[in-house]
Amino acid sequence: MAELSESTKKNLVSELVHAARDWFAAFSEEGTVEIMVNPDGQVFVDRLGGGMERLGTAGRDSTLRFLATAASLSGQAVTPQSPVLETELPGMEPFFGARFEGLVPPVVSGPAFALRKRASLVFSLADYEERGIFSRGPKETEGLWYEGARSPRDLLSRAVRARRNILVVGGTGSGKTTFCNALLLEMASENGRVVMIEDTRELQCPVQNRVELRTSETVDMQKLLRATLRLRPDRIVVGEVRDFSAYTLLKAWNTGHPGGTGTIHADSALSGLSRLEQLASEGGIGTAASRPVIAEAIHCLVFIRKTSSGRRVSEILAVDGLSAGEYRTIPLLESLWSPTKGECQ
Repeated sequence: MAELSESTKKNLVSELVHAARDWFAAFSEEGTVEIMVNPDGQVFVDRLGGGMERLGTAGRDSTLRFLATAASLSGQAVTPQSPVLETELPGMEPFFGARFEGLVPPVVSGPAFALRKRASLVFSLADYEERGIFSRGPKETEGLWYEGARSPRDLLSRAVRARRNILVVGGTGSGKTTFCNALLLEMASENGRVVMIEDTRELQCPVQNRVELRTSETVDMQKLLRATLRLRPDRIVVGEVRDFSAYTLLKAWNTGHPGGTGTIHADSALSGLSRLEQLASEGGIGTAASRPVIAEAIHCLVFIRKTSSGRRVSEILAVDGLSAGEYRTIPLLESLWSPTKGECQ
């Protein structure tokens, strides 16, 4: 299909705004993370630091019109025969490349979608500390990069400077990508070359010497990882680790490209390692073979979760190889941390 002209794109974007009239004001708010329209027409909004709340309702016709217009912008069609639409909205105002996942019957009872905004603000580790998102203070430990850390922020800053590989773990909507952006901000003070791989553009990287890669229908993450190794990266960053390519990433981190970061879905910091084992097994790599690679490649696990009062970083673990075939981890946080007092409570 021929690429749409700029004027056609602008017209279609105007149609999107009109179809979004039931919830567009909330979408435009600075703190909004995601808008979700359910099959019954109920609209929910997820706000940064505020959690999810019901916004109101959207008409079935306007939701279908939004879906159809989003499909037209990406050169696709959403029909009963092709009922799932995955795309990004145009990078122009007001949607700025937001990630879109839409569905129509028969896979749902009514048209539904989730529209996730790209991060417009990049929070630093200092911001996380000031907002009290670090649940705990540093545990007194001895050894390597985490020795003598004065705060969770200092702990992670040391990990970045020491070129440790950091895996950010959490559930859906927990804030993994936003936290990963904070780690990328820490990397900006260096002169290294960063290569980033994503399915959809969500990471915000201020590093000047960077290459941003994105998967497509014909080029998967595995292929991009192989290409990355020929682009002379100092650090490799993956937006979300989700398939067998995780094993390729681990080997890359192990062979001359330390200091990377990525995110993964799991329910605890330690479960992030189990999830990596599962992904490796999808390519026929058993636990006996994958576990030593994982233990060597992952140096730091950060678990972030969504609570009723907002996001919280509740675990930071150092991974120190294997002991009797099991992961040896060192918890680096303990007792509640007060960012104003700078001490454990």
